[in-house]
Amino acid sequence: MERSFEAEVELLKLGRGQAFHGEGILAVTKALLQSGVSYVGGYQGAPVSHIMDVLSDAREIMDELGIHIETNASEAGAAAMLGASINYPMRGAVVWKSTVGTNVASDALSNLASAGVKGGALIVIGEDYGEGASAIQERSHAFAMKSQLWMLDPRPNLPTIVHMVEKGFELSEASNTPVFLALRIRACHLHGSFEAKDNRSPLISRRHLLQNPDFDFGRVCLPPSTYAQEKHKTEVRWPAAVKFIREHGLNEFFAGAGTQPSDDVGIICQGGLYNATIRALQQLGLSDSFGATKIPIYCLNVTYPLVPEEVMQFCAGKRALLIIEEGQPAYIEDAVLAMLRRQEVIGAKVHGKDVLPSAGEYTNEVVLTGVARFVETSAPRGLDTAYIPKVHQRLAAAKSAAAELLGAPIPPRQPGFCVGCPERPVFSAMKLVERETGAFHISADIGCHTFSALAPFNIGNTVLGYGLGLASNSAVDSMFGRRTVTIMGDGGFWHNGLTSGVANAVFNKNDGILLIMKNGYTSATGTQNIPSSPHQTEYKSRDMGIEKTLAGLGVKWMKTVHNYRVSDMAKTLKEAMTSSFQGLKVIIAEGECQLERQRRIRPQNAERLGRGQRVVRERFGVDDDTCSGDHSCIRLSGCPSLTVKPSTDPLKLDPVAHVNNGCVGCGLCGEVAHAAILCPSFYRAEIVQNPGAWDRFLHLVRQTLIGWLQPQERKAA
Repeated sequence: MERSFEAEVELLKLGRGQAFHGEGILAVTKALLQSGVSYVGGYQGAPVSHIMDVLSDAREIMDELGIHIETNASEAGAAAMLGASINYPMRGAVVWKSTVGTNVASDALSNLASAGVKGGALIVIGEDYGEGASAIQERSHAFAMKSQLWMLDPRPNLPTIVHMVEKGFELSEASNTPVFLALRIRACHLHGSFEAKDNRSPLISRRHLLQNPDFDFGRVCLPPSTYAQEKHKTEVRWPAAVKFIREHGLNEFFAGAGTQPSDDVGIICQGGLYNATIRALQQLGLSDSFGATKIPIYCLNVTYPLVPEEVMQFCAGKRALLIIEEGQPAYIEDAVLAMLRRQEVIGAKVHGKDVLPSAGEYTNEVVLTGVARFVETSAPRGLDTAYIPKVHQRLAAAKSAAAELLGAPIPPRQPGFCVGCPERPVFSAMKLVERETGAFHISADIGCHTFSALAPFNIGNTVLGYGLGLASNSAVDSMFGRRTVTIMGDGGFWHNGLTSGVANAVFNKNDGILLIMKNGYTSATGTQNIPSSPHQTEYKSRDMGIEKTLAGLGVKWMKTVHNYRVSDMAKTLKEAMTSSFQGLKVIIAEGECQLERQRRIRPQNAERLGRGQRVVRERFGVDDDTCSGDHSCIRLSGCPSLTVKPSTDPLKLDPVAHVNNGCVGCGLCGEVAHAAILCPSFYRAEIVQNPGAWDRFLHLVRQTLIGWLQPQERKAA
């Protein structure tokens, strides 16, 4: 079940002149509706998952406007969906996660870029880059250059973002080219306001249907059309895009302001990094709180294509330039250097990766250091910069002073499974099997289960792509001394694993073991629904099961095991490892995502409690007297709610195991203790709220029996 955005959806109904106050990603959604989009699709992925979630909750608005919305099976499907704009003047938008999603969509995007579009085609990508990213550290800029797709990188404030969405469609139509809109995670989640416009009903929609098909062989990607399309890209579409960008002022110039502005140096920055740039200047005393900077800034809301006339206009008369460009390679820096060389501009020193890191996220601290170095090196005319090193040193000293006050640094906490995650017991079972069989090769996949590579499990040798775990295992399996295992999530199964993995393995008679984590959702991206989700909306089919699909593909060996039954999971895995059956063996580990389960049952329990009805919750605990302090249970579980506390027994020097209040009652700790034949210190308790007469009677009987059996000294205490 997707997160509910029913309250936020009301903002999408705002009309002309009304003030929109909300989150960046919601503003993008509103901008799509204001732009007269005919269809929207996409595949979930941080940080842009919310777009699809919001639109799913806004079905009433979509139906009223006649907009078609579709949750695509993959990014490739989403990109192919934009084919509607090749032949017809329909505006379409799709959304996915950064370079990894773009790579999946590359086949369709190459054809789309070659054929060109009549209707505006906008691709919203979450440029998930830096320390907080969950994807490969690459930039989408390279793909834009390779396929001649224009790249928007809007300045992070809501009016600019909304304006760039609207202008993105116009740019696409003016140049007959699809357009990327890149949004960093901070832009997606910043809050602000803008003046809304009325939502626009598209000219072609589910309410205004097409009547006649359009056929134009020149738009089909076959020779000789492809040769003409390539020439048309560079000779017609590119100049048209540059002309539109220049005439509509999509890039922004912030001239030097104040009593002592400098005009002999300047900063060129990606639009998405403008906030970090202006903040650095503010901290150094080179800009006020309203963005009036003493050093001119050329803000690239369009990072590709660059506009040579604008670049040369900004560079004219400047001795030094700083290019603030996140990531590598330094495409913009190299392009500016090439432009200056072609124009034979002498004396303009270009700084970029020499004062800023060559890779990694450009946080405020990183940009501050780079700008300070640039100012020290270039010594802008008319500005007293002697104090800059002292200011920078003082700002850096504040961080050092804070570290000294805090004392020893806090140990780094690595990411891991949620409390009660149904995938953790599977890896506990694997560790138990490894005790008997020795370690075996495990091809991992993209998803929550990738956390198994971290402590305490350290399981998973390779990760090659979403749904590609089984495909990556094919060569290893045939050359290993024992059977190998592939782990795949149900989200990855429907995304790519079905064809690239299972169909390929069955077709080639591979003898590996595939373990599918059937938790019911694409949990790692926000628990969006997939074809096999247990709870579907009325707009989705409810009769698509993984088991039926596997059987249809010809899988002969298949077993379903409940995740939390560690002994059963270990037994089934050993059976698969030693089976005489030759061919793909599939184990389906079934257990609903605990986050979704808690989101579902907590409101239900709260409602029952409000009505005075009986509610029972299960909790687990550890008997202090029995616990030996060995902590094998923790090493085989890794649950955040299973921790340690000081022993009350003075003869026990080591701390004992302890289950804290984060426990959701999944029972894994007890299951692991039983399966591994550990100490019997775990117990299960039922917390009864609004107990009935029978509950009270049982409680009285139990307390009486315990009192009889309890030692006298314990009673006295």
